[in-house]
Amino acid sequence: MKIRKDEKQDIEFKQSWRDEYLKWICAFSNTLGGTLYIGVRDDGEVLGVEDSHKLSEDIPNKILGTMGLICEVNLLSDGDKKYFQIRAEKYPFPVSYHGKYYKRSGSTTQEVTGYELDAMILRVHGRTWDSIPVPHVTVNDLDNDAIKIFKKHALEHNRLDAESLNVPNDVLFRNLRLYENEYLTRSAIMCFHPDPENWVQCAYIKIGFFADNDADILYQDEIHGSLIIQVEKALDLIYAKYMKALISYDGIYRNETFFFPKAAFRELLLNAVIHRDYLKPTPIQIKVYEHKIRIWNYGRMPAEVPVEKLFEPHSSEPRNPGIASVFFKAGYVESWGRGYKNITDICKERRAVLPVPEENSGGLVVECLPSEEYLLAEKNKGKIEPNEIGESSKNLPVTDGSSQALPRNFLETSVLIPRNCPVTSEKLYVALCKNPKATNKELSEVLHLSDRTIRTQIHSLKDAGLIERIGSDRSGYWKILDGAK
Repeated sequence: MKIRKDEKQDIEFKQSWRDEYLKWICAFSNTLGGTLYIGVRDDGEVLGVEDSHKLSEDIPNKILGTMGLICEVNLLSDGDKKYFQIRAEKYPFPVSYHGKYYKRSGSTTQEVTGYELDAMILRVHGRTWDSIPVPHVTVNDLDNDAIKIFKKHALEHNRLDAESLNVPNDVLFRNLRLYENEYLTRSAIMCFHPDPENWVQCAYIKIGFFADNDADILYQDEIHGSLIIQVEKALDLIYAKYMKALISYDGIYRNETFFFPKAAFRELLLNAVIHRDYLKPTPIQIKVYEHKIRIWNYGRMPAEVPVEKLFEPHSSEPRNPGIASVFFKAGYVESWGRGYKNITDICKERRAVLPVPEENSGGLVVECLPSEEYLLAEKNKGKIEPNEIGESSKNLPVTDGSSQALPRNFLETSVLIPRNCPVTSEKLYVALCKNPKATNKELSEVLHLSDRTIRTQIHSLKDAGLIERIGSDRSGYWKILDGAK
């Protein structure tokens, strides 16, 4: 006879009994339960076992004696061939075999150690990682700047009123459910302690700028401190140092357009911080390229919310509900499960490409790419039809400096400022892009700068490799060079 089943997560075939197969029963009990057949070949063919009577007594006794489990052990027959069916249920507590823990992964049995074991123990006790209390830490050890930022945002977003915030910090933290008895929880430590890495390894954000080849990293930074400070610093650093922007001016107002909206990336960063599995000693990693940005955090997606459904309405069960609650009360997130809805709305408004999430290396990686419109605008830098240098920039968008929207006449009004362009010379660079034949006198009049300042800024642009004089001072013009981006 042949058993018409295949080996998989909850089924295993063994030709004969060995005591080491108690590991398989342990693994079934720690996963979803399962059935172990003894006297059956890998392809399901029943071979039978010897001394079935003795095994009928030995197997249940060994299961009980080594693991304290009572399993259903059935002696079955195929003609004169005897074989065993051992059913192991999923147990509500971690089961060990000789002090070691095992689990099923697909059709294999694996030992559970380290952070996976911690996660399993927490899960069966109905606890989350961030709810565990931390001894020997008081509110006086926390970062006052992080607490002030939290209070400021919570008040501005009407998540907490002034009366709730105008209390001693220990009272505030109890009201936020960041205490367990007399101890602060990991949520409090992660969100507000100046150095959470004293308790949690690699609790920081790593950022790198890469060439096309991942192996070729050009420069990098690490953002440490409380999670609230990390989010603030990382977002500012990425969009000030790592991301280039198309720059335009409306009078004295400087407008920046990035290839991926800052507000949308902020949502991705918050998701990574809130949903990261902090049991794994791996930092959040952000890779920035010329035309791409990728953010990765460790932590598998829950089965009920696969990656392909992230952009659809879905419920949210944060891996770290305490941390999520702090960020919600601070107004960083609107409500759980709406992060990707917000990203969709932002990208639609700013005519940006939706990011692409995928599971990778035990976590979630999200890739952000520029739109065709942005790439076309970037390609046309230096080829813009020059307006007269004194012409009004009335067609440029008026923003507070954070808008990502592209104006209708974007190609005619915007200039891409190279990364190495001195900030003090940006307006001069724009002016020369629009009118390479402008004289120093014309530049001085339009930009309201002295002739000496114009000459100093021209020197800065030349030293940066951004402009080159072609021809004489009287009849020549300025050639715009690519420079370093």
